[in-house]
Amino acid sequence: MTFEEILDQAIAMLQRRGRITYRLLQRQFQLDEGTLGDLLAELRYAHRDAISEDEQGIEWTGEATMLPPSPPPALQPSQASFSQEAPAPKADVMPTTPQASAPERRQLTVLFCDLVDSTRLARQLDPEDLREVIRGYQATCVAVIQRFAGYVAQYLGDGLLVYFGYPQAHEDDAQRAVRTGLGILEAMRTLPPPLSRDQSVRLAVRIGIHTGLVVVGEMGSGGRHEHLALGDTPNLAARLQGLAAPNTVVISEATSRLVHGYFTCQALGPQTLKGLETAVYVSQVLGESTAQSHLDVAEATGLTPLVGREAEVTLLRERWVQSTNGMGQVVVLSGEPGIGKSRLVQVLKEQVADTPHVRWECRCSPYYRHSALYPVIDLFQRILRFQEDEAPDARLRKLEDTLAPYNVPGRKWCRWLPP
Repeated sequence: MTFEEILDQAIAMLQRRGRITYRLLQRQFQLDEGTLGDLLAELRYAHRDAISEDEQGIEWTGEATMLPPSPPPALQPSQASFSQEAPAPKADVMPTTPQASAPERRQLTVLFCDLVDSTRLARQLDPEDLREVIRGYQATCVAVIQRFAGYVAQYLGDGLLVYFGYPQAHEDDAQRAVRTGLGILEAMRTLPPPLSRDQSVRLAVRIGIHTGLVVVGEMGSGGRHEHLALGDTPNLAARLQGLAAPNTVVISEATSRLVHGYFTCQALGPQTLKGLETAVYVSQVLGESTAQSHLDVAEATGLTPLVGREAEVTLLRERWVQSTNGMGQVVVLSGEPGIGKSRLVQVLKEQVADTPHVRWECRCSPYYRHSALYPVIDLFQRILRFQEDEAPDARLRKLEDTLAPYNVPGRKWCRWLPP
């Protein structure tokens, strides 16, 4: 791709998304520092009236006139195949910024996050200092939201209105919303306290989550347009946020049903919310459970019998017997989602449960797609029984106790422990 083609595609992406970070530009087009600087210089010179910048990225403030991407150069016969040095083509990325379209009816999970006691903070800080504190808080929240593919619909002063299920829907949007809420709470603990006269002041948030039907589409007039969801769902999420104690996540019964088994929750009982005639059953999310898949959740209530998979189960049993006889085996189960691959593995686990063996089970996660080693890290965290709130020294002691029978000095060889 030529530099001119990169420039055209960067402008098109900036106009489409509205705001992008320098890191995204560098990763999207695989730029080194020098080429990134040249690209930014071209953008500043050619579009100085249509862009604004800060320390993190660049924002398009001009008219949203989409530029067609430059056509790729024609391949010569000698270029038709990929060489060892040529990068493989990237898979298409689903858009995370809504495009102009007719209003549509959807089920959304809405998260409302608000800063606690921001009025007192505003009285204690200079306006410029307050702006930097709010920007740091928002940037921290947005980083977590983007990790779980949420969409920030509005910045409401010190509050954030976030949609899960729009513009891109996932089968686990309710889970993504709750994981985002817990992630924001965890990230807030690492933020430095604001420079306040009261040294005890620390930033805290309240988070409310609700799932329901909405009509979502473009709202506004003139030069200002927003994609907003209308209905009771956003209002109820905001009411739930008002019920939450500082640094807690509160969810409705509708959301609780969708995430049941994946999180540990404490029932807060029926709550009367302003504007609603009937009480709403509310729960506080305490943390993630040990469940890693829908089968783990279903096991608690009992699985239905497996029907029509006798041949596949027999094949797995044969391979198991061969491996126990010293003939190592690798079995690959592949197929479309939902056809029962995980269920077959579960059946094998049940049938060999009484046979002495060691099972290591690793799972990929859509929430950690940028961490290639996440499955291995998660495996060792489970083996060592790390807790989220454990100090590094406590984790190191667990590691040393595990390695002690093997005469492996943990403090000498372990330079890093996962956070």
